[in-house]
Amino acid sequence: LFNRLTGTYAAVSNYPGTTVDVATGACRLGGGDWEVVDTPGVRSMLAQSEDEVVTRDLILARNPAVIVQVADAKNIRTSLLLTAGLADLGIPMVLALNMSDEARHRGLIVDPGRLAERLGIPVVETVAVSGLGMEALSAAVGSARPPKPAPLPAEVETRVESLSAGLGGGSLGRFVGLSMLCGAGIPSTGTAAGEAASMRSSFAHPPEFLVHSAREDWAIRVEAEVVERCSAARPGWIQTLDRWSMQGGLGWLLAGGVLAVMYWIVGMLAAGSGVDFMEEVVFGRAVNPVVTGLVERFVPSSLLKEALVGPYGVFTMALTYAFAIVFPIVTAFFLVFGCLEDSGYLPRLSVLMDKAFRLMGLNGKAVIPMVLGLGCDTMATLSTRILDTKKERVVATMLLALGVPCSAQLGVIMGMLAKLGPAAALLWFVTVLGTLLVAGWGASKLLPGARAPFVLEIPPLRVPKAGNILLKIKTRLVWYLKEAVPLFLAATMALFILDKAGLIRTVEQGLAPLLEGLLGLPQETAWCFILGFLRRDYGAAGLFALAEKGLLSPGQSVVSLVAITLFLPCIAQFLVMVRERGARSALLISAFVTATALLVAAGLNIILALAPLV
Repeated sequence: LFNRLTGTYAAVSNYPGTTVDVATGACRLGGGDWEVVDTPGVRSMLAQSEDEVVTRDLILARNPAVIVQVADAKNIRTSLLLTAGLADLGIPMVLALNMSDEARHRGLIVDPGRLAERLGIPVVETVAVSGLGMEALSAAVGSARPPKPAPLPAEVETRVESLSAGLGGGSLGRFVGLSMLCGAGIPSTGTAAGEAASMRSSFAHPPEFLVHSAREDWAIRVEAEVVERCSAARPGWIQTLDRWSMQGGLGWLLAGGVLAVMYWIVGMLAAGSGVDFMEEVVFGRAVNPVVTGLVERFVPSSLLKEALVGPYGVFTMALTYAFAIVFPIVTAFFLVFGCLEDSGYLPRLSVLMDKAFRLMGLNGKAVIPMVLGLGCDTMATLSTRILDTKKERVVATMLLALGVPCSAQLGVIMGMLAKLGPAAALLWFVTVLGTLLVAGWGASKLLPGARAPFVLEIPPLRVPKAGNILLKIKTRLVWYLKEAVPLFLAATMALFILDKAGLIRTVEQGLAPLLEGLLGLPQETAWCFILGFLRRDYGAAGLFALAEKGLLSPGQSVVSLVAITLFLPCIAQFLVMVRERGARSALLISAFVTATALLVAAGLNIILALAPLV
C-alpha cells in the first residue's frame, strides 16, 4: 500500500516482521500533498517488543494529521484490537480493509459501511497488489476523523482517568496513563510513574490482561455485526500444499525439497553455468582482453597499468569478482529468496523450526531474523526488534553474527560447494548448523531471562506475482551494485598498495602458523579473511578464485568455507550491532564469534586429516 501511494519502494514480504525501520515518501491524497510514513507493523499500541515501541514513539513524536490503519480483511478481529488501541490517541483515522479479494475467496463478506458506522471513521476496501480501492482511499483521507473509543473495564477506566488528569488530560494523557498502567514502558517524570506502579499492584489480575479481554469481547461483537460468512471457494492445490507445509513428516519433506531447489538454482545453474559464462566468455574473452589491450596501448605508466589490469587490478580482480563471480549468483539467490518471501512459506518454516529454536532459548519467531539474515545480516540484526525479550534479541544477534551468511556470501559458498559435490555441502551444512545449535544452547543457559511464548501470524500461502518478484530483484541488485562494487574497488586498490609495499606477503607469513598449522590452509587465504570483514562476499569470492586456480583441495575448501561462514560479521553488521546492542556487547559477540570460527574450523581440519570425507 505504501508503494502504491508514494511510488517509493519499501521491502514487502508475505510474513510479519519485514518492516523494522521507517520509510517515508510523498503523495497527493484528498486533494492535498502529504508526507507518508510507513512504520513497523504492530498488533498493539501497549508496546512490549522493540518494533511496537518504535511505532508508538514515532506516532507520539510526529503527532500525524491522519493514521491509515492497513487491516487484514480476512482477520477483522485481530485488526480491530489494534484499532481500539489507536482510538485512544484521538487522532483522525482511516481503515483500509486490505486483501479484501482473499477474504471473499474464503467466504468472508465484510460490510464496510456498517463497520464505518460502528467505528466512526471512513472504511475502504483495498487490494494493494492490484491497486483496487486506491482512489477511494485517497478521497477518504480528506474525511478522516477520530474513532469512537473502545470500552475499558470500569476498574481500569477509573484509574486511567485519575492518571490522565495528572498528565494533562486529553486523549494523549489518557493514552499515556493507560500505557503506564499496563506496564508498556512510556518514560514519565514526576509522580505519575510511581502512582501507576502503585495502581498496578492493586489489581487482582494484570490490567493489560483485563484491557485485552475487554477489547477482545468488543472486537468479537463488532466482527459478528459486520462480517457475513458464506460458502468459500473449493480448496485447490495450494491449500493442500499449505496444509502439508506445517505437518511433521510432509513439512520436513517439503522443506528439503525447497532447499534442494535453491541449491540447484543458485549452486548449480548460477554458480556453475552462470559464473562460467561470465568469467570465461564475457570477461575472459571480451572485457579483460579488450581492456588490457587498451591499457597497454594508451596508459604509459607501468604502475597504473598494473593497478588496472594486474593481479590486483580494478578490472582483472575487482570488477571480475563483482560481476563475473558474485553478480550471477546473487541474482539467482534474490530470485529464489523473493519467491520464498512472497509465497508465505517462511512463517511455516518457523513453525517447523520452533522445537530446534527452543534448544537455544528462542522460539520459532526467531526464524524470521535468521531467514532475513540470508538476505542481509545488517537488516536482520535490526529485525531482532520483533523478538519479545532482551535475552532473545541478544541470542539472535549473536547467532546472526556467528553463522548466518548473507545472500551474496551464501551464493558464492553454494557455488563452491556445488563444484565439490553433495558430501562437501552436507558436511558444511551440518558443521555450521551444529555450531549454531551448540552456541545458542550455551547462550540460553548463561544469559538470564525467560523465553517468550511463540505467537506468530501465519499468512495464506500464495503464488508469487512475477511483477513483484522482478521488482524485488531489480531493487536488491541496484542496492548490491551501489554498496558492494565501490567496496570491491576500494578493497582491491588497498590490496594493490599493500602488495607494492610488500605487506601482503608479510601478512601471509605472519598468519601462516595460524592458517597452515591450525586450519591447514595455504597462506594465500589470509587476505580472503581480512577482506571478509569489509564484505563477506568479497572474502568468499577470494576463496572461490583460489579454488578455481587449484590452490585449495576439496578438504581445504570445506574448512575455509566453514571458517569464513563463522568468521567476523562484516563491518556494516558490526556497526548495527553497536547501535542495537551497545559497543560492549558488540565487541564481546565479535570476540566470541572469531574464537568459535577458529576452533570449529581447526576441529574440522583435524577430522578431515584423520578421515578424508570429501
